[in-house]
Amino acid sequence: MASARGEFSSRFGFVMAAAGSAVGLGNIWGFPTQAASNGGAAFLLVYLVLAFTLAYPALMAELIIGRHAHANGVRALRLISPTPLLRNIGATTGIVGFIVASLILSFYAIVAGWMIAFCLASLANLLGMTDIASWLTSFSLSRNLLFMALFMGLTVSIISAGVHDGIERWSERLMPAMLITLVILVGYVLTLDGAPEGLKVYLLPDFERALSPKLIIAALGAAFFSLSLGVGTMMIYGSYVSDRENLPLLGGMVTLVDISIAVLAGFLVLPAMYVALHNGVEIFNAAGSLISEDTLIFTVLPELFRTMGLTGILVSFTFFFLMSIAALTSSISMLEVPVAYTIEEHDVSRHKAVWILGGAIAIVSGIILLNFDTLFGFVISLTTRYSQPLLGFMLCCFAGWVMHRKTLLEELRKGNPEIEQGWFWKIWPWYVKFVCPLIILAIFAQSLIG
Repeated sequence: MASARGEFSSRFGFVMAAAGSAVGLGNIWGFPTQAASNGGAAFLLVYLVLAFTLAYPALMAELIIGRHAHANGVRALRLISPTPLLRNIGATTGIVGFIVASLILSFYAIVAGWMIAFCLASLANLLGMTDIASWLTSFSLSRNLLFMALFMGLTVSIISAGVHDGIERWSERLMPAMLITLVILVGYVLTLDGAPEGLKVYLLPDFERALSPKLIIAALGAAFFSLSLGVGTMMIYGSYVSDRENLPLLGGMVTLVDISIAVLAGFLVLPAMYVALHNGVEIFNAAGSLISEDTLIFTVLPELFRTMGLTGILVSFTFFFLMSIAALTSSISMLEVPVAYTIEEHDVSRHKAVWILGGAIAIVSGIILLNFDTLFGFVISLTTRYSQPLLGFMLCCFAGWVMHRKTLLEELRKGNPEIEQGWFWKIWPWYVKFVCPLIILAIFAQSLIG
């Protein structure tokens, strides 16, 4: 017997859960490292523009469709479609969405496992267990499989408890803990020698570079990945929102929290890189560009922490603890997408669905690890660079072209009876109908050409 649908019990619970989904490694690892490799402030500027002009309208499309249907992505898109052809297209879009969400989680669990391992390595160093610490920070199949499985186990245990007792309760705990940890780390790093140079790179834009097609594509991918758009996570979370809530307000709050944490993470990572340079750690590659992504997180920053003695061990633990929390708040939303579909479409209990799907995704993660050089980068590109923007395009089309304008207005009126007189209703319907799809397609086409 399938579980009854849950619902977020409070506005705070939803914002924390949705922001938790949005705020993940894409904000704390991905955004700053992409900023580092794409001109610092130039990337920041373009990211902010795209987050508000594309990501927020697309987020609202998912939330509105989700709450209107109070169902999983497949059923929701079928429900708003007036013809058999559109219903088939909607169902296909929903199915592709949960497949992409599952694939994202498959590589996400691997990276999150690394974060947990490095966090525990700091404790091992503190206790003088250098051999254990060395194994925890080495790239080995045994370590990768163990900590990927551990992370998936944590994700599964939270999701199996349901919407209120699992997703909402843990989001309300983890998100404030993550924010406090991030603020403490930023405050500390900014006091160190070399940090002002990093701030200059981060805050002084090169406007010529801001117009680079490569930078714009990277910023769009960061905005979509950061807000968990295109794969149905926000549609699912929207389906758990009470009809009493003001959706544009909730969406705006989630977007602001997401962007704020991404920007705040930049104040941590970029200055930390130049602190590392000040301490004799190399932060530039052979081409003269700033080191980014996994090399930065797992090589440059740990090397920086080692130059700081005992303080560095404590900072290292705190940093990787932060990264682990960020990963967990996002992973629970990714797993909820296929879980909600399985529960509602196949009449399976939540507990059974969670463990079966969690196990299946863990197996995919294992296959990626066994063929790491071939599959890891391929899966990341397939899902985040290509699939998410195209799925975001489809969801904007469904909200703008398929869902009836009267139905949209009625849905929005549930939480805000005066919405028709406000700026949101005057701009968003035509914006998501014409502007968002065209810009997404234009940037996507450029990514293929490039």
